[in-house]
Order: sequence, then structure tokens, then C-alpha cells
Amino acid sequence: MRAVVQRVNSGSVCIENETTASIGHGFIILLGIEQDDTEDKADYLARKIAHLRVFPDREGKMNLSVLDVNGDVIVVSQFTLMADTRKGNRPSFIKAAAPSRAKPLVEYFADQLSEYGIETQTGIFAAHMVVNIQNDGPVTILYDL
Repeated sequence: MRAVVQRVNSGSVCIENETTASIGHGFIILLGIEQDDTEDKADYLARKIAHLRVFPDREGKMNLSVLDVNGDVIVVSQFTLMADTRKGNRPSFIKAAAPSRAKPLVEYFADQLSEYGIETQTGIFAAHMVVNIQNDGPVTILYDL
């Protein structure tokens, strides 16, 4: 499981010129699922991200979590995060989970974030999405489990 977490001032997902998800400050999470990923990994990742302290406190130090700032989240499934680029010029996606495995895990992960009280939206699995990200900082954190 691989997640790219971006702290944003705002973000949205558009499909065929229609906005399907939109947030103010919070996180855009690009999530890649590997073949052997489990709900346990999704639980762990959701807990880590919910408590990730990258929002500024009153002194400007990164001491607050998305929970502390009442931020929102959009989770976007992105199988291309599982790309193996070590050979040749065309990435291999052999490690990426099949859609029948990945979709339920992405949904489970988003549900776990919601269980923490975080307003969580998602992109549309396997759709061609335009993801608008106004990265704040920029702050981008990579989780690779």
C-alpha cells in the first residue's frame, strides 16, 4: 500500500467536467493498492494519516493533525503509484492489485478515515479523473507499507 498525502488549501475531483468531490483545507490522498495488501494495513494507514501532525499551530510549527484542524479528506485511488520503473521506459504495474481487490480496500480505507470523524470523500474508482490540488506549503508525505 502506498499513499501520497498532500496538505491542501483546497482540492477537488472532476469527471467529465462534473465535480464529484470537493474540499477546503485538509488532505488529498492518492492511494495505491498492492496485490497482498490487507484491511490491517488500511487500518494502520488510516490511523497514521488521521493523526499525522503537519498543520501549523499558533506558533507556525507543524503540530496539528487533520482531526485537530477539522480538515476534510479526498481519497483518490491511483494504481499508477504501484509502478515499477526499474527496467525500460514503460512502467510495469504487475504489483498493483486487480480492481476486484483494490476497489474494496480503497473504500475500506476511506471508511476507516470517516470512523475517526474526518469528512471523507472519494474519487470514482477506475474513472478518468482530473484532480485539482492546491498544495499548501507544499507539504507532501509518502507512506509506503
